[in-house]
Amino acid sequence: MSFVPQPTEVLLQNVRVSYCHLLEPWANSTQPGAKPRYSATILLPKTDVAQHQALMNAIEAAIQSARTKFGARVPAQPKVPIHDGDGYTQSGKEFGPECKGHWVFTAAQDASYKVEVVDLQGNPLTNPTQVYSGMYVNVLVRFFFYSNQSTGIGCGLGPVQKVRDGEALGSMPVAASSVFGAPQGSAANVYTGAPVAAGQPVQQQAAQQGYVQPAYATTPQQSVQQAPVGINPVTGQPY
Repeated sequence: MSFVPQPTEVLLQNVRVSYCHLLEPWANSTQPGAKPRYSATILLPKTDVAQHQALMNAIEAAIQSARTKFGARVPAQPKVPIHDGDGYTQSGKEFGPECKGHWVFTAAQDASYKVEVVDLQGNPLTNPTQVYSGMYVNVLVRFFFYSNQSTGIGCGLGPVQKVRDGEALGSMPVAASSVFGAPQGSAANVYTGAPVAAGQPVQQQAAQQGYVQPAYATTPQQSVQQAPVGINPVTGQPY
């Protein structure tokens, strides 16, 4: 059975992602109190009129649903998360060159709910060299009303399906195969110089006497965010 989105949802096809934080939740350390979240900035070409209209319809559905539930708490013209990539950010800066000719918005999900990222066969993708800013994806997004430090329409992030590679935006991890080449039949023990058969573990030297591995503090589990705030379209962080 094919998936049928709700009125406030859109299943976007073949869009590019930037500021990709899909494998691990991320928080902007320059913003005090920012909670880690899964997020990605979505770039929709302005030439894709049909998908842009689907986004606007879903936003309007979210506004009408909020008015039914919250009445006068919903402004006459609530802030919406879709921005013109040929314009300026809320801080007055130009969007990056990758945003030119696109509609730009950020979708995010609380760190308590891991975002699924799969390939075209439905296999999970967990390698950062496969999931990166610049790739093209299908992605489910959901719009909702928020009322906290400000009010407006936010965008939730659902499952992501990678459809093809693209030019990486910013730096990305380097695959071991591109550095060391394909696996060889045998290798030398880096400690003794003696050959080692493929698949045989290398025996390491004993640790230095007196060395103690430092202990790391554990981070307490973040509670689910009850009410989202406004979303910065570039960083994916609340403001």
